[in-house]
Amino acid sequence: MIQTLVAQVTSVKDAAPAESLSLDSVILGEQFYFFTVVLMWLIHVGFMTYETGVARRKNALATAMKNILTIAVVTPSFYYFGWWIYNCNQAGLPIGPNSSDFTSVACQGGLPWSDTFGPNFANNINLVFFLAFLLFSWTTASIMSGALLERVRLSAYLILAVLLGSVVWILDAAWGWSAGGWLTMRFGFHDSIASAVVHGVAGAFTLGVLFNLGPRIGKYTREGLSRTFRPHNIHMTLMGLMLIFTGFYAFYAACLVIVSTTVPGWANIYLSPTTLGSIAMIITMGFAGGFTGAYFTSRGDPFWTVSGGLAGVISVSAGADVYAPTLGYLLAILSGGIVVYVGNWIEGKMRVDDTVGAVAVHGFSGFLGIIWVGIFAAGYPTGLNNVDSSIWGQLIGLATFVPLGFLSGYIASWFLKKLNLLRVPPEVELAGLDAAEYEPDIHVPEFAQVEDLVIEPDGTRVSAEKMQSEAFKDLVRT
Repeated sequence: MIQTLVAQVTSVKDAAPAESLSLDSVILGEQFYFFTVVLMWLIHVGFMTYETGVARRKNALATAMKNILTIAVVTPSFYYFGWWIYNCNQAGLPIGPNSSDFTSVACQGGLPWSDTFGPNFANNINLVFFLAFLLFSWTTASIMSGALLERVRLSAYLILAVLLGSVVWILDAAWGWSAGGWLTMRFGFHDSIASAVVHGVAGAFTLGVLFNLGPRIGKYTREGLSRTFRPHNIHMTLMGLMLIFTGFYAFYAACLVIVSTTVPGWANIYLSPTTLGSIAMIITMGFAGGFTGAYFTSRGDPFWTVSGGLAGVISVSAGADVYAPTLGYLLAILSGGIVVYVGNWIEGKMRVDDTVGAVAVHGFSGFLGIIWVGIFAAGYPTGLNNVDSSIWGQLIGLATFVPLGFLSGYIASWFLKKLNLLRVPPEVELAGLDAAEYEPDIHVPEFAQVEDLVIEPDGTRVSAEKMQSEAFKDLVRT
């Protein structure tokens, strides 16, 4: 083994300058993706912290464990078939491993038993590039996770996480987030840093699930007004969001390809030229603009202010490689402001109990992001065929991704609901998931018991336990 390594080092020393430069480029790319993967873990630390803070004390540990188990189920499923779906379906359905089209070589490379999917000295980059996509898959599932808090069965959530993280989002990525995707090559679809591909589709999938899952007991009054369940630790929630923001810099950097032997040295996912600095600048302006817009429209509400920052950056991600900083900033302000109204409308008018506002923050903002590109970046050439982006191409992407996300989430959760596997029993929901899944006194003596309060539509605060018990009795009567 040592002799083999020495021989390789010797061969590198004797290589021609061009070959050495090429090898340097490959190793640089390998290191780059490795460190983006490491930093992207902060996103999932953030999701766990964020959701745990939003949940009431009696559901905190179950919420944290749900985020940890997301990694446990999505990782093997994405390895065994998710990566193959991405590599094999770029031209559209149906494409198989033995296809003779332009993706056939990639199809073979996406199989888990292929040479590129193991220790291979001739292929430095495939595994770390795969890991970057795997981290994106965790993110899609985590987007759904927070919306379903406090009433979804763990087993049902994990099934849905595999479907979303290893099938649905990666299929739309094959179609519209690759250099060979049919949306890219035919219509110039442009979603550089995955506004719709990751966030929008995950939000649409989540909405489909929420329709079948239903609201938490007592969320709505008899008159249809919305009550507010207070988070048990709003500081933890805000800190979780800030961790997500930190990890997002690595997330968005991993959406680029290093081509260090040509100017400017970077390309986006469509292999069109860009720079790391332009991406980072738009992300920062997106956060700043989103905070600003949401702060004013929510009248300083802490949760919506920070969530607006997330909405702002998602809304400018699709065009992050082409926007000037001022345009990105203005679009983020507008998007961050709009999403507050959208979130309140979903909760109040649609009566959809989205615990963390994921449908508005991720779904609406994600799809809004590709529309912004169609309006403000029309004509920018995208992909290997240099097809001009256009509002028409972006609308085709919208018409493809919305039903793909929503229908898959709705149908899968409908089957789980019919099998009585989607939602925990009412008595478990009232007692709290922690007491049912762990020990009844799991938070003692680590934490003092604090009574949960719920905010009525008129602003008064009442005991959540008493209110939910009465609401449950009303459900039983009906």
